[in-house]
Amino acid sequence: MNSWQVVRVIAGFFILLSLALGIPGSPIFVNQWWLAFTAFVGINLFQSGLTKWCLMESIVRKLGIKAGN
Repeated sequence: MNSWQVVRVIAGFFILLSLALGIPGSPIFVNQWWLAFTAFVGINLFQSGLTKWCLMESIVRKLGIKAGN
């Protein structure tokens, strides 16, 4: 996997997890404030699309995952 693929997998996992923790009908509901984390991930994806820079991708690359095309 390339770094951009890993970032998308992590973002997808974070969104699904925060939705499961933040929606009252969920069996693992904790608090509705988890939906703020969903918004944060979405804003970061939007920002990285505009600026072509993503903090998570920088972190993933430092962990040794190779950059993609």
